[in-house]
Amino acid sequence: MAREFDFYIVPTPIGNIQDITIRAIEILKTVDLIACEDTRVTQKLLNHYDINTKCISYHKYNEKERIEYFLDVLRDGKKIALVSDAGTPMICDPGAVIVSELINSGFSVSSLPGACAITTFLSEIPRDNENFTFIGFMPRSEKQIEDVSKKLTDHNFVFYESPERILKTLKIIQSVRGDIKVALGRELSKLFEEVLVDNISSILCHFKDGIKGEIVCMVYAIKDFDTTKMEYRIKKLKDKGFRDKDIAIILATLFEYNKNEVYKKCLEV
Repeated sequence: MAREFDFYIVPTPIGNIQDITIRAIEILKTVDLIACEDTRVTQKLLNHYDINTKCISYHKYNEKERIEYFLDVLRDGKKIALVSDAGTPMICDPGAVIVSELINSGFSVSSLPGACAITTFLSEIPRDNENFTFIGFMPRSEKQIEDVSKKLTDHNFVFYESPERILKTLKIIQSVRGDIKVALGRELSKLFEEVLVDNISSILCHFKDGIKGEIVCMVYAIKDFDTTKMEYRIKKLKDKGFRDKDIAIILATLFEYNKNEVYKKCLEV
């Protein structure tokens, strides 16, 4: 028998309503209160599994004002479960504020294993290693997207994006990094699930008529990162009017490149 806790973080299906664990159903049935992003969304899941536990809204706009209420419920010896609309709470969803307060107040917190778009996606695409950087939702401005793409050149980086923005986002990444390889998943676990691994231009062509569904995407790291970054720095200095010989000296001094290799690369760029 599993240990009992005061507060449970319970993953819910990301699409297919059957993707929920037996233990998650049991916890949702036996706790005294379920905190959820949207009570209407969660109620559909609860009705499907004949769960009659009371729900209360808990989202990013009322996180702080709910804290004292939840603490009072727990002080009365009752138990609470936290769910999001889909997937695992606190992964790009509310929860961090209340969990921090509960731990500081001495209440026990436990997270159940379960559905999560990141792990579902990563488990079905090819990768050379286990390293990746998850950045949550991609920033909205073009400059921020460019900065992320440049900063994480040597990382596989994973992000969420809306169907309305993903194609524009890929074009911005392409403008900075070239026609690199990406993996894109949409509607994971649902009827129209689709996962593509290809160059950005091919992805854009595939979805030239538009794209629908929840999106998770990974931009692959550039393997020959050192050469790529050297070329990027050379181009930046050339744009500023520096001569090839000066660029070789500057980059060799600042980044410990071989001066002759830099000069040779200057002639190619």
